[in-house]
Amino acid sequence: MRIVMLGAPGSGKGTQAKKLMHDKGISHISTGDMLRSAVEEGTQLGLEARDVMESGKLVSDNLMIGLIKECLSSKELENGFILDGFPRTTKQAIDLKDLLEGMNMPLDSALLMDVDFEILMKRLVGRRTCSVTGKLLNIYLSSPEELAECENLGGELIKREDDNEGTIRNRLDVYKEKTEPLISYYENENLLKRVNAEGSMEEVYKGLLAAIQTNA
Repeated sequence: MRIVMLGAPGSGKGTQAKKLMHDKGISHISTGDMLRSAVEEGTQLGLEARDVMESGKLVSDNLMIGLIKECLSSKELENGFILDGFPRTTKQAIDLKDLLEGMNMPLDSALLMDVDFEILMKRLVGRRTCSVTGKLLNIYLSSPEELAECENLGGELIKREDDNEGTIRNRLDVYKEKTEPLISYYENENLLKRVNAEGSMEEVYKGLLAAIQTNA
């Protein structure tokens, strides 16, 4: 089971990927984690990536593909993998296809966490953390009882600095421009599976499992 996870910020793809990894014994390959690991281990590609990041530049597509190949070659992948955070552009998707086919590891599916953008705005702009319990809440989506519980404990609902409408709309605009074309790409490759990601975590996970089963 070799999967690419697609979805806008706030769609829940990271949460669902980790749950699938735990339940099915699949390796979860997050490009952010992969970069940090390669730098910490001091591999040749990791050192190149560190130099690029320290200079304030973006890691090139070729370097990212090299890091992914290094990561796939070193992991136990008997049950497959979930790739989260890459590809982000159509060119990266084509490069990834060439790499995986060359390693005899073609993708089985690209899972799209499908959420209306206005719901994403509520999820992201409404995020708050209880200062006492550390529990993640949402002023639009959490129940009044959950919100009151934090206040009754003497806590405050803390908002992250980057959880403002301007910043989030910019992140979603970048996603639309750069990453949304991947939907058409993977549809043309007959790999796209849409998952309704607007329900509870459990409901979304059931839909995700159903989508995967259609590959069998």
